[in-house]
Amino acid sequence: MNVNPPKKLPTSVTGDPQDRELEDQIRLRAYELYEERGREDGHDEEDWLRAKEELTIKKFRTATA
Repeated sequence: MNVNPPKKLPTSVTGDPQDRELEDQIRLRAYELYEERGREDGHDEEDWLRAKEELTIKKFRTATA
């Protein structure tokens, strides 16, 4: 069993602090998804993309509220 979190997937993050904060949030959520699955390896990209989608939608809803 691998106890390491999923590896960081590449993103289009710039030097903007807001972009770095979003990337950190995505990374944390992706790790939560990994843990929820019972730390089953092999879903790094799926977790990353799902986390990114969740947070992007949440950010959009907050901005339009």
